[in-house]
Amino acid sequence: MTPHVRTAHTAELSTPTLRAIRGLLGLAEHDWDHTLGGLHTMVWDSDGDRLIAHGAVVQRRLIHAGRALRTGYVEALGVHPDHRGRGHGRTVTGVLERVIAAAYDLGALSARPGTAPYWQDRGWQPWQGRTWALTPMGIARTEEWDGTVHILPGPVPLDTTGELVCDWRDGDIW
Repeated sequence: MTPHVRTAHTAELSTPTLRAIRGLLGLAEHDWDHTLGGLHTMVWDSDGDRLIAHGAVVQRRLIHAGRALRTGYVEALGVHPDHRGRGHGRTVTGVLERVIAAAYDLGALSARPGTAPYWQDRGWQPWQGRTWALTPMGIARTEEWDGTVHILPGPVPLDTTGELVCDWRDGDIW
């Protein structure tokens, strides 16, 4: 039977659906907060009883070359261990990439260790320049995130060897 794909804003998700997403991903509080207010793509089993995969795109502002860019930032992408290797992650990613292409200046994410080849095969580019964050104390260097940030280019020309500044949030800044 064919799994069911659903895309919805956080505001449209029921409490049981939100619990299912959080349960699938096992997110810490700050990481969970990063997914809220975004557009979620979910893959459910054919009966609609079990969440198989999830990913979200949330709006963030990244600053590059003096310009604030409306960015579709990918968060909380995961597939249930029993369903990995069946294309569900690619399905979710494809939907999120279409949302990014239609609504944002670029896409961005922080790639988990070992996942960079997946993203690069899909056309995402590693950010080669230095990363920074606009914190409550001012702009601060985020060298621990250098090499993890990937972008999906959009209509705005970018120099991926330049500096990139993200907006502030609690928890993982990138």
